[in-house]
Amino acid sequence: MTPPVTASSSEPEFAADGVPRGQAVLDDLVGLLDLEQLEVNLFRGVSPPHSPTRVFGGQVAGQALVAAGRTVPEDREVHSLHAYFIRPGDPRVPIVYETERVRDGRSFTTRRVLGIQHGEAIFSLSASFQLPQQGLEHSQPMPPGVPDPESLPDLGERIAAGGDGGWLTEIPRPLDVRFVDEPVWSAERAASDEPIRVWMRADGTLPDDRLLHVCLLTYASDLTLLGSVVARHDMSSAYVQMASLDHAMWFHQPFRADEWLLYQCYSPAASGGRGLATGRFYTTDGRLIASTMQEGLVRLPRGNA
Repeated sequence: MTPPVTASSSEPEFAADGVPRGQAVLDDLVGLLDLEQLEVNLFRGVSPPHSPTRVFGGQVAGQALVAAGRTVPEDREVHSLHAYFIRPGDPRVPIVYETERVRDGRSFTTRRVLGIQHGEAIFSLSASFQLPQQGLEHSQPMPPGVPDPESLPDLGERIAAGGDGGWLTEIPRPLDVRFVDEPVWSAERAASDEPIRVWMRADGTLPDDRLLHVCLLTYASDLTLLGSVVARHDMSSAYVQMASLDHAMWFHQPFRADEWLLYQCYSPAASGGRGLATGRFYTTDGRLIASTMQEGLVRLPRGNA
């Protein structure tokens, strides 16, 4: 039996283009990340009813990190993850997450998680957790001159004004996403060697659960990262086949996912039908709180390759 996604008690809200948003939609995402425990080290997750033809990569990564974190003492926090997308996920059936307790050391804990559907692995993740420790500190500063998020239109306002919302047009929005520049799916965007910059935050209030904030950021990190590959070329991502192949994240400092974070994404290389993308998350006060890296499939339409 498929476990139900937790229903929100909040009143539904709607964006300027009529798409559901706000606390109720965010609560549904939190419910999606609240996995059912089947047995020791064994969990089950589901996909939302509005899923596209395959499971969103950020969803399976976030759920797998929940499965890993559920087996780790609360005093240890995740500092890195490395994952591979092995097969497309089927949103019509649950995903079973099998967690392996690789090592429990004095300072570090290592977990491996396998996402399984139809008896086959669709996703694998390794995650490392650490006891809080003191050490050297430095970070790359936040880029200057980025507009304040409140001065930018949200996605619903952008679409209502005649803009293109891409694949996010009609699905409920648990995140408030505000693009500094034209999105990569927009026909009005020109090729640029500058990074993609987008502000995002959970569109509501999250519980004070550090693991949940990290898992939600993992979910969000897959939204715009691979698009930075296409951004360096004079074409819309709407005409390119893209899929995540692997994904890595490093968490540097504490943060809240329901506060504004600037996500800067840049692609240093593309070849062989693949593209490499890097990303950095900054708080509004300029702290670098997480870094990402992803390689993805980036295929041109036949006749354009």
